[in-house]
Amino acid sequence: MAIIDTVLTTIGSVLDKVIPDANARLKAKEELERALNDQDFQIAIEQIKINAIEAQSESFFKSGWRPSVGWICSIAFALHFVILPLFNYFLMLCGGQPILVPFQMDTLLTVLLGLLGMGTLRTVEKMKK
Repeated sequence: MAIIDTVLTTIGSVLDKVIPDANARLKAKEELERALNDQDFQIAIEQIKINAIEAQSESFFKSGWRPSVGWICSIAFALHFVILPLFNYFLMLCGGQPILVPFQMDTLLTVLLGLLGMGTLRTVEKMKK
């Protein structure tokens, strides 16, 4: 509940400055509190707590899965956008046919952008210490 109180206090002070009308400000704070107490928000908070505990684990299988998925995504991007085009270029220079590999960008981006979103949160945590 400390997270919710912090968010409510922080955004509440911003609302005090942004919304001059007291009734509208009170209504906005009530809507904010309702949103913070929403079940989906509570599930997200609990997942963040679990992720933090997993990241501190000494077991590589608990703490290492995010970095491994990140490396796999990085390798896939490098293969498809750097290595394969260079290989095809040299293959065509030697008179060969280029290798055409279908690439499922939507699937890779779903995973990568999810990781980058979490990575951004981690960066904010590190900056705040």
